[in-house]
Amino acid sequence: MITLIGLGPMGQAMVRVLLENGHGVTVWNRTAARADGVVAAGAVRAETPADAVSASELVLLSLTDYAAMYDILGKAEDALAGKVIVNLSSDTPEKTREAAEWVEARGARFVAGGVMVPAELVGKDEAYVFYSGPTDVFEKHRDTLKLIGRPDYLGEDVRLAQLFYQAQLDIFLTSLSVFLHASALVRSAGVPAEKFLPYAKDNFRMMDFYLDAAAEQIEKGDHPGDDANVTMMGATADHIVQASRDAGVDVLLPEAIKSHYDRAIAAGHGRSSWTSLYEIIKAEGK
Repeated sequence: MITLIGLGPMGQAMVRVLLENGHGVTVWNRTAARADGVVAAGAVRAETPADAVSASELVLLSLTDYAAMYDILGKAEDALAGKVIVNLSSDTPEKTREAAEWVEARGARFVAGGVMVPAELVGKDEAYVFYSGPTDVFEKHRDTLKLIGRPDYLGEDVRLAQLFYQAQLDIFLTSLSVFLHASALVRSAGVPAEKFLPYAKDNFRMMDFYLDAAAEQIEKGDHPGDDANVTMMGATADHIVQASRDAGVDVLLPEAIKSHYDRAIAAGHGRSSWTSLYEIIKAEGK
């Protein structure tokens, strides 16, 4: 038996995958009616969080954030000893560390996870999930967890799953906003979004070309500017800001990008590769 707490679209998708693969599943959700569909499919409805936790050694959480974990498991503290809590909710790496300490102080083990596909792809070949936490706990439950998606275990440091998860979403969310901004730019001239779309797709596909060399230069801390230096790329960033302003399009996103180039030039990286922006970006957190 497996317990799953949190029955939004992602939680419901995980329950259905587990049921389809022969697992018994106990479920609980704050809004009880959300369990009706998976209960009809064979899941067992728990009446309280304590009942849900008591039903299984392995307890999966699919919640809005880690704060919801405290709200729910705080009502089941007496049932936590000896359990394995796998939190597949989204939050920061630091809040993940705090959550692990809270769970472990109550006699349970804690594994963090981040599901890297939308609900409709859970259990499909495209699905993968970042995990971090105690190796022995993860390995014990690997075969069950892999039903949700390919398990990519990152190590004992419990923060790593959310670090990779948020880093991937950093790329994803920024890319979506960039596409919308670029679409607004061409639409300002009355061009249909559909006409611009194939060029945008081609641009996204081509981004892969730049990443291997960029990662190598980041690791080496060496940014030769033979092909695309910061001064040249910064001029382009300035042109995008001006084009956006002339078109009456929001300039916050291109101005943020331009600021990276401006600060890199000010720091003496004008003749270095665009990858030297990394040295500016990483310093923001210090």
